[in-house]
Order: sequence, then structure tokens, then C-alpha cells
Amino acid sequence: MAHSKPGATSKTLIYKEIRRSIIVGHRNPGERLDLEALSKHYGTSITPVRDALQMLSQEGLVTIKPRSGYFVTHVTLKQLRDMLELREILEVASIERAAVRITDEQLEQLEHVHAGYTGDDDESYDRYMDENRRFHYLIAQASGNQELAEMLGHLLDRLARFMVLCRAGETLEPRHALLIKALRTHDAVAARQAMLNEINETRETIMERVIQEEGAFWRLGNRDSK
Repeated sequence: MAHSKPGATSKTLIYKEIRRSIIVGHRNPGERLDLEALSKHYGTSITPVRDALQMLSQEGLVTIKPRSGYFVTHVTLKQLRDMLELREILEVASIERAAVRITDEQLEQLEHVHAGYTGDDDESYDRYMDENRRFHYLIAQASGNQELAEMLGHLLDRLARFMVLCRAGETLEPRHALLIKALRTHDAVAARQAMLNEINETRETIMERVIQEEGAFWRLGNRDSK
């Protein structure tokens, strides 16, 4: 995790740095996040650290256990599969509705989400995941259903540390360009298929990487995390 600059001790900075360390895999599932150690690391009081961890718990990245502390959230294989299935449900509903409602202004917003490929470093992947979330969130907003957009946004927050396993930084923008192209036709069937292509490819890669490479750190059972 990158060290903060002297005096840079806001909860927002702490939140961003811890979030990045979880998403890019520098912190393992179940790892305890010690308040005192983190406050010493950032040269601040415990309060902004606690606030940052509370923010991360709202995204499902940190679990708060009473009388035990803060931990990087464990996810079972069943939970991961359920989240990926839910993503498909929400994304398909979003793009089918967006295809017939999206405006030229909203299409232009989608075209300017990405800042381009800058490599495979942690900082770049942190940005790619933010851009991916924004892109799909904007499509959901274009559906006209803000509750759908908020639900999808929260789910993408929870999935970010899995989606980064795809290492799709170089291909993310070209794949999204295919979605934009489909949306421009206002053809719900074509847009739906373009979305399913991306979702299925991502899901296959995630499951393969989690099981083969990350299995030692994830609770890959069918029971809920305790």
C-alpha cells in the first residue's frame, strides 16, 4: 500500500488507499485491519481510519465483527456465483431499457469515460475499475431507473476485486466500444447480446482465476462466511 504524504490524513485518502490495496489483491480475504497500526501508518488519529473502514464496509469490501474488529471480507464460491448471476440480471435489464431510451448526450458521456490504457500497474488498474463501474452505471442510469443504477453500482463495488483478476485493462475500452456501438442502433436485442458477450467472458475468467490462482485465500465452499 502506498504511503500517504505528510499531513494527508483525511478519511477520503485513507479510504482510497485501503480500497485500492483490497481491490488489487495486496490484502487477502479475512485479513485483519488493525485500527492502531493503520492510524500510525497514516500519522493520524483512529477516527478517520475508522470512518474509512466504515465506508468500505458499506461497499462490502470490509466486514465489521463486534468485539473482534475489521476484516477484509470473505466471499464463498456460492456468494460469488450469486453476485455474478445478479450482475447479469441487472446489466441485461439496464441495457435493454437503455437501448430505447439513451440520448445522444448520454452516449457522449459513455464515449469519454476511459482515459486510455496506461499499463498493468496497481494505480492504472484502480482507475480501470473505477472507469468500468462508471461506464456500466451510466448505462443503468440511461435505463431511466435510478434504483436499478444504484443497485448495480453497489454490486460492482463488491465485485471490483474479482473483476481486476481479469487483467483486462488493455481490452476494456475496445469491449465497451462495442456496447456503445450497439446502443447507438437503439436495437435492444443487439445491445443485450453485446452485454451478454462481455458478462460471460468476464465471468468465465473470474471463476477460472479465483479457483486456480486465488483459491488459497477465498472460502470456496457453499456455506456463507461466518
